[in-house]
Parts: sequence; C-alpha cells; structure tokens
Amino acid sequence: MSDTQNSVAGPSIRPLHRWVSIAFTATVVANFIVRAKGAPPAWMTYPLLLLPLAALLLTDLYLFVLPYEVGRRYRGAP
Repeated sequence: MSDTQNSVAGPSIRPLHRWVSIAFTATVVANFIVRAKGAPPAWMTYPLLLLPLAALLLTDLYLFVLPYEVGRRYRGAP
C-alpha cells in the first residue's frame, strides 16, 4: 500500500473499521449465547446486530472506493 493511500485514509478509518468488525463479531456471539438460553427479546436480536453491520458496511465501502479515488486524483482525472 502506498503512502498516498495511508495519508488519505487517515489514522481513523482503518482502526475504526477493525473495531467495528470486532463489535459485530461480539454481538453475533452474544446473540448465539442468548438464543441458546431461550427466546431473546426482539430489541436484542435485530437492532444490536444491524447497527454494527451498518457501520461496517459504510466503512468497508469507503475503504473499497479509496484506492480508486486516490488513483483518479493522482492521475489528475476529473
């Protein structure tokens, strides 16, 4: 990975993406544990899983588009 990509991504997006993925994994594990004990409340099943998943999607899309945007800026294309 080039220095240009690291400087554009900044020091906050990649670690944020890592921590959000850890949070999502933890909520999935917690969901399985709660489901093993019985029927979980509705607020614990979907919102707790979908919030980190939505944040993971947004950061992932940003990191996916980043190399293309950096290449376009580097070449000077509009």
